[in-house]
Amino acid sequence: MKLFNRWFFKENKLIIEFCERNLNQFLTEDEIPKYESFFNEKNVQYKEYECQSKCKECKMAPYAVVNGEFITAATSSELLEKLKSQA
Repeated sequence: MKLFNRWFFKENKLIIEFCERNLNQFLTEDEIPKYESFFNEKNVQYKEYECQSKCKECKMAPYAVVNGEFITAATSSELLEKLKSQA
């Protein structure tokens, strides 16, 4: 059903939550404009939290929580590509 909704109901918001510390650790200056551009899309809503209590995961790799689903990647560029595929 989730796949069906993704195809036919694109107007649903993609709610992305980040840990501020995780972003500071893994996001590079070159990637900031790419992330900002993605965040400005009309169906994307994002929020940064000081801490999400996922310290073990936070230290290891960049991650985001997308509509309640935990998503991680090897690099912040790869994470952005995964986020875009969710939109």
